[in-house]
Amino acid sequence: MRSLFGAVMLSLLLMAAGPGQMNAGWLDQGLSVLGSVTGESKTAAPVSALSNTDITRGFQEALRIGSGNVVGQLGKSDGFNADPAVRIPLPDNLKRVRDLLAKVGLAASVDDLELKLNRAAEAALPKAKPLFVDAISAMTFDDVRSIYEGPDDAATRYFQGKMTPALSREMEPVINESLAQVGAVQAYDLVMGQYRNLPFVPDVKADLTKHVTEKGLDGLFYYLAQEEAAIRSEPVKQTTELLKRVFGQ
Repeated sequence: MRSLFGAVMLSLLLMAAGPGQMNAGWLDQGLSVLGSVTGESKTAAPVSALSNTDITRGFQEALRIGSGNVVGQLGKSDGFNADPAVRIPLPDNLKRVRDLLAKVGLAASVDDLELKLNRAAEAALPKAKPLFVDAISAMTFDDVRSIYEGPDDAATRYFQGKMTPALSREMEPVINESLAQVGAVQAYDLVMGQYRNLPFVPDVKADLTKHVTEKGLDGLFYYLAQEEAAIRSEPVKQTTELLKRVFGQ
């Protein structure tokens, strides 16, 4: 039962990242299912007609659809780059580099670097999808109860607070590979070469992998926080017969 409830809550969390495409009532329905088992149901939900297999398959299908939505939103061309809310800027210590190069007509190379940082995040997100699935198995029943009994953004705050360190460690190799693939490493070397050719400039270094990982996760949590509230309040929109049977009112 522990693994089932872990899958229940994190799958609902992952579903929150797909704006406008998600079953908006899944989270409250999932909490009702949980509450009926714990004796702390907030709203009555008839689950006696459902087998454990039905419930498990329903949440697995929700996880598949939800994780597909979050990857589809941000893990595509301009998913990060064209969205002002989550666009990844240059690391702070490279902003002075940009200013100095702009004065000598070399700002284009810095702009290209910033674009490729976003391209790296967009390319890495689909590859990181299994990491979110792995995170499901790390949740315990106590974790689920804390989310159930917490405020409206409890799922997002739990995921961000508890899972960020582990996800960051796991995502950094994926981000590092993507930085090389999209040409961000070469763009960085070009920028720094131009910068070092300027007279009397201090040495500057940046950890691109760490920066893109942190900002990429920030973007993910930004949408999770917004969509969690929407999921709790918007009408139910089941997209398959199984989801209608498991999550329908």
